[in-house]
Amino acid sequence: MKVKIVTVVLFLLLAYNQVFAGGFQLNEHNARAVAMGGAFTAISNDPSAIYYNGAGLVQLNGINISLGSTLIAPVFSFRGVTPAVTEYDATKQTYYPTHVFATYRYDEDWAFGLGFTSPFGLGSQWDPNWVGKYLAIETELQVFTISPVAAYKISDQLSVSAGLVYSFANVKISQKSPLALSKGSPAPFNQNAYTSLDGKDNSAWGYNLGIMYKPSEDLSFGASFHSIVKYKFTGTATTTGPSEFAAMLPNGNVSANLTTPFNLAVGVAYRVIPKLLLSFDFQYVGWSSYDTLSINFSTPKETISSPRMYDNSYIVRLGAEYNLMKELDVRAGIYFDKSPVKNEYISPSLPESNRLGFSVGAGYKLTNKLRIDASYLFIRNSQVTVTDSREDYTTGSVAPQGAYVNSFDGTYNSYANLVSLDLTYAF
Repeated sequence: MKVKIVTVVLFLLLAYNQVFAGGFQLNEHNARAVAMGGAFTAISNDPSAIYYNGAGLVQLNGINISLGSTLIAPVFSFRGVTPAVTEYDATKQTYYPTHVFATYRYDEDWAFGLGFTSPFGLGSQWDPNWVGKYLAIETELQVFTISPVAAYKISDQLSVSAGLVYSFANVKISQKSPLALSKGSPAPFNQNAYTSLDGKDNSAWGYNLGIMYKPSEDLSFGASFHSIVKYKFTGTATTTGPSEFAAMLPNGNVSANLTTPFNLAVGVAYRVIPKLLLSFDFQYVGWSSYDTLSINFSTPKETISSPRMYDNSYIVRLGAEYNLMKELDVRAGIYFDKSPVKNEYISPSLPESNRLGFSVGAGYKLTNKLRIDASYLFIRNSQVTVTDSREDYTTGSVAPQGAYVNSFDGTYNSYANLVSLDLTYAF
């Protein structure tokens, strides 16, 4: 009888299905914007306009260069599996996504910019022998984009922009899988396979659009759109396990198609008094932009697919900036980020839940040409107690509705500390 190693193959699909979840999306690409809760679409009057709203580039003169980075330190834990109350802590890790922006005002009507950002990233790492080892051990994602943007000033009140997005990405996933003769049928002995996958896409494309309308010096409206980006990851799957199963374990080349969501942001900014600027953004994220994920294996030759598990979501942002003195601005912000993942599909690869972000920051003009901006953002994920998980922690699979499953029920807790620092120079 031919033996089929099912769960080892399924884990890769399920892990890939989680890797672009909301927790992996990064919106922190400028310390000033971060300090204002990310409510920057209707402001966008520094080089980071390349990302937040390219139409704002016409507000800048000459040549401007901005360089910055954000230190991100996430912390998350799991308590369970219900009814147990054992608490498991993920390994603490730190990430440093970097952004670079350069702008050029060509003439009265035209402005151009070039930006480098990391719109998706982060990851997680758990003990190789923890209770959820069949669901996640290590997950890491890095996505980079280079975006040239052109902005045109239609009138003193109205400007528009369009940009091209070139993207490249790397992903690494590893976890254990119980060996099975067929789906739902465990092997006659207690053995595991350890599988890791490294994949990359060196060429994916998208675009962005922006518009800004300023009916007065104190009031502005803005909107920006970031398109979906379709990635085709290719890489290698490496599986190790008992020698008697070696010929049937998936190894060799794999490929998978993934689509990141579109982002539509609209905002308004109003200068209440000469020293106080308030801003509001609403960001809609199209997580349902793909409905099926497939992974193709070369050894053994097999294609498996899974339906999407995400809903469209949104982020509401509010920010404020106050000119404390001639060279010094102080800022604060808050935002609410709706999770795109239903509770029953939450995965320990990067636990999802609704998030609140609280931020503060400041900007100081060191000279007439050089400015430094810094911010601190605390993100608190809502504590989530899952009582109907479709994640099976004994097999590493996701069961359909109505099917029996050894549910990975329990309580997730997570938060993150983010520190951003930017230097901007105007030539």
